[in-house]
Amino acid sequence: MTEHFKNICAHAGATPDPSTGAVTSPLYFSSTFHYPPTGEYPSGHIYSRESNPTRTSLETILAQLEQGEDAAAFSSGSAAANAVFLSLRPSDHVIINFDAYAGIRTMLRDIFMPWGLQVTFVDLSDINNLPKSIQPNTKLVWTESPTNPQLRIVDLISVISICKRHHIKVAVDNTFATPALQNPIVLGANIVMHSTTKYLGGHSDMTGGALITARKDEMWERIRHIQHIQGAIPSPFDCWLLMRGIRSFVPRMTQHLSNAKAVALFLSTHPNVEKVLYPGLPTHAGHEVAKKQMSDFGAMVSFLVKGTKDDAIKVAQRVKVFTNATSLGGTESLLEHRKSVEGPDSPTPDNLIRLSVGLEDSNSLIADLKQALSDLISF
Repeated sequence: MTEHFKNICAHAGATPDPSTGAVTSPLYFSSTFHYPPTGEYPSGHIYSRESNPTRTSLETILAQLEQGEDAAAFSSGSAAANAVFLSLRPSDHVIINFDAYAGIRTMLRDIFMPWGLQVTFVDLSDINNLPKSIQPNTKLVWTESPTNPQLRIVDLISVISICKRHHIKVAVDNTFATPALQNPIVLGANIVMHSTTKYLGGHSDMTGGALITARKDEMWERIRHIQHIQGAIPSPFDCWLLMRGIRSFVPRMTQHLSNAKAVALFLSTHPNVEKVLYPGLPTHAGHEVAKKQMSDFGAMVSFLVKGTKDDAIKVAQRVKVFTNATSLGGTESLLEHRKSVEGPDSPTPDNLIRLSVGLEDSNSLIADLKQALSDLISF
């Protein structure tokens, strides 16, 4: 995390108010704004579905964090992804990780494929699969790195290089990596997506999403139009909460990373753990690629319990410091048996448990996992 990045976070939404001297910017709840009857709006705002001063401040900060030209805030990560796919046309072709976030896979299968979008699900952690999947009408490659929840690493530089040769846009869900650890736009991606509910918000108390663009091109103008017309925008208060969360993002992320490394190392030596899926371990298949495109390895850790689905669920039932809940990136550590959430058609292994490692004392987290993993008898 650079000095500039740290300063952006520390001052997020903290521009002194010129009229009162308040150190933090005011929260603008107003849904509508005064303008003259001639139809111009010199203040820059007319109606909060289209723009709001609090949301504008947030979007400026998000663009700075991801080093993009512009950003658009949405009511959720899913709403942000939805706007990207809606910016395409029926009969366009999209390539996406086969193990991408289950909500995005469901969105494509249940909404956009019946609408006419053509979609190919492939393992993009093997770069050889990408050229074979490209079709004449391929317009977008959507990828995560690390992926959710199997933490596969996608070689973003190679993906972007291939796509540029074929004039294909690349969108990267950067939620797991965060802009502190990975900057896809700097690597050459066109669009970055975040579920801002997660690490950027950081307190499990708001829901939001964001898109950041490398440049304001024709696709971005369509996305902005969709944001304005559909109105899947965050409330001013949620924008304020998100800016408040960003201000503590750097020290929070530092502790997340430290705890995740300690937990991953512990799990890697436990006899009741079959495999640890954490790119920071040298044994991880994507470790070397992750080292090239990330400054650190994130705070998500998945592992395979040595045993059956029932054994994995038993571990999830036993934890006391970890909380059984979905989502991630909050101050509290969360644990989830993902196959139970994603359903039987999910590519996630039956014995996989996903951890969002929080800010508690690392020794407490390790002790909790140790007792939860003890005395499994199914194998």
